[in-house]
Amino acid sequence: MRDTTPASLRELARGQAGLVTRAQALRAGLTSNAITSKVVHARWAQVHRGVYATFTGPLTRDAQLWAAVLYAGRGARLSHETAAEIIRLADRESSLVHVAIPASRRVRPARGVAIHISSRGGAGWRFARGVPPHTFAEETLLDLANAASTLDDVIGYITAAFARDLTSEERLRREAAARKRLRWRADLDEIITKAAGGAHSILEYRYDRDVEQAHGLPPARKQAAFTKSDGHRGRRDRSYEQYGGLIIELDGRQYHPNERRHLDQARDNAATATGGSTLRYGWDDVTRRPCTVAAQVHAALVKRKYRGTLKPCSPSCGAFRRTG
Repeated sequence: MRDTTPASLRELARGQAGLVTRAQALRAGLTSNAITSKVVHARWAQVHRGVYATFTGPLTRDAQLWAAVLYAGRGARLSHETAAEIIRLADRESSLVHVAIPASRRVRPARGVAIHISSRGGAGWRFARGVPPHTFAEETLLDLANAASTLDDVIGYITAAFARDLTSEERLRREAAARKRLRWRADLDEIITKAAGGAHSILEYRYDRDVEQAHGLPPARKQAAFTKSDGHRGRRDRSYEQYGGLIIELDGRQYHPNERRHLDQARDNAATATGGSTLRYGWDDVTRRPCTVAAQVHAALVKRKYRGTLKPCSPSCGAFRRTG
């Protein structure tokens, strides 16, 4: 049967992953009966109320995202975990499609769609063709921080954003200052400072704070560049270059994407091959035994001409216990 869909609507659908709204179809010249006929004869499929896929078969991820934005209507943008997916902050698809709408509107949540009320602007921004409207990196980060249940989650979001070069200290601080209400505000200043300074994962942040800073160790160089044996460039998490080139590698597998595990191992092998001395610590080491780690790092530094003393982090600090 001949396709009676107006050319202008077909063009619009191509930029929206094959999705159109009832209002868009009517404006393009289709009648209500024509829309119903397309659904009844399985040429179109209703995804949400008033939102149709102009094709049959399963929805692609892009189609799911566009369907949610179109359903939410005027001023809607993908937000939270879904926006993180779009801006490449997250490596996994969110189970729900999160959408932010202006505070002046109310939308009933649809199946698989979470609706958030936002007082922030940006809805008038023109996105590239085919890209669904979404919150920008700074908005997304602070939305996620507001919704986070633990401080570690907040640290993880912020450090990952700096590691992936998605934001800057200036832009993120400006966005934070513009918000009247912001959970974890008292902690964000330190988190942003450390992330901008080279703490590119939650584990690196915890090492800097709970091992190095808490025990008075000298500050290491962060993200130190080096050349691997194969000629490629790499980065070391922490390097005490002034003390015999002691290297600290932090393997946060709990927070690293799986594909990074082999990269971590290759990086360590390359560091060892270039003649450096490497101490490697994981999540449990830094978060559960920071005092022990501090004592080990201090001992290694002392062997390399460091003359500073180790400082107890608390009256019960375990850095001075005999480790055997």
